[in-house]
Amino acid sequence: MTLTSTQGSGKSTLWRERPFVLLASARTVSVLGNGFARVALAFAVLALPGAGPGRLSLVLACQALPQLVFILVGGVIADRMSRARLMALADVLGAGAYTALAAMVLTRHAPLPAMCLLAVAAGTATALFAPAMNGIMPLVVPTDQLQQANALLRVGTNSALLLGLSLSGVTVALVGPGWALALNAVSFALSAALTARLPVPARPPKKSSGWADLREGWREFASRQWLWVVVAQWSIVVAALNANVGVLGPLTADRYLGGARAWSLIVAAQALGTIAGAGLAARVRVDRPILVAVLATFPTALPVALLAVRAPVWLIAAAMFTAGVSSDIFGVLWATTIHREIPEESLSRVSSYDGFGSLAFAPLGLLIAGPLSATVGLGHTLAGCAGLVVLATGAALLAPGVRRLTAP
Repeated sequence: MTLTSTQGSGKSTLWRERPFVLLASARTVSVLGNGFARVALAFAVLALPGAGPGRLSLVLACQALPQLVFILVGGVIADRMSRARLMALADVLGAGAYTALAAMVLTRHAPLPAMCLLAVAAGTATALFAPAMNGIMPLVVPTDQLQQANALLRVGTNSALLLGLSLSGVTVALVGPGWALALNAVSFALSAALTARLPVPARPPKKSSGWADLREGWREFASRQWLWVVVAQWSIVVAALNANVGVLGPLTADRYLGGARAWSLIVAAQALGTIAGAGLAARVRVDRPILVAVLATFPTALPVALLAVRAPVWLIAAAMFTAGVSSDIFGVLWATTIHREIPEESLSRVSSYDGFGSLAFAPLGLLIAGPLSATVGLGHTLAGCAGLVVLATGAALLAPGVRRLTAP
């Protein structure tokens, strides 16, 4: 395995390309709002009368479940219509869901069924958006600039996430989580307006059925060992990390670390790490990208383990920074390899299988995290999550396809 620096002219020329600038601007605005929502939604639920770990788990699971149920449908649609139009429509749906959630929290009239329904709408928007987004990059930038484009996009979105997370704790503390959710709704609307202007043509009409398209996408997905092995690995990793970020981490911060501000600092450190990781990934090439990507997963278990032992906030934040660096190295290498190895006409469907597999256990993890922590304790539940990340990553390294795939 070798690492070489690559400076290229891609970084400077990409910012002169209108389609890439529109895409990067839309994602940056949207992720800025999501930075507010990531902290605000958890503390919005916890602040409601009678709320507890079980209610938080249920709302977050309702948001995660549609991402699993509808993402394959999103992949089929994205390979049949303009991916830019589908992204814009998904943003409009997300804007409506978060507007209603913000209104309910601000008025303190938030019946649990209504919150769950709106969480389902927000999750559906993500399910429709993600496959289109994953398939649009090769239509916006040349093949030889994909790694730089993926990295630059992540630098922008991660910087926006850092800003959103940095301000979210203060916003929640000063004016309440409802206004933070309202800012996220505005960001969705702005993203829709920008995405709708992307010059991406509609797909040519298809005579095949949706089921045939799904089967074709499955053949592309299942024929590559490196692809399905890493997706299987991340089905465990995502479930464990989502349980930490969505439920266990905020509960630990609320009870032992000082509340929303402490948790905001911890997740902001992770966001800062992702900026550094994306910047590093833009500058280096590896000859075995999937092997390096899988190895980069190990550090994500460290902050979960430190939360389990209630380490000082600064130490947890440092570990989250390291996890952020490694996770974005994984993200850039993974996205670029998929863009290079998968045919463009089936890219959204393959990406939807990737998303479906990666999210397979995420709703279950969110749903049981709260009740399990109440039964066996926060520390034991967090330690179990860290162990699952390490075991799943070690198992993925056993696959020859993961170790041997080389970059062009």
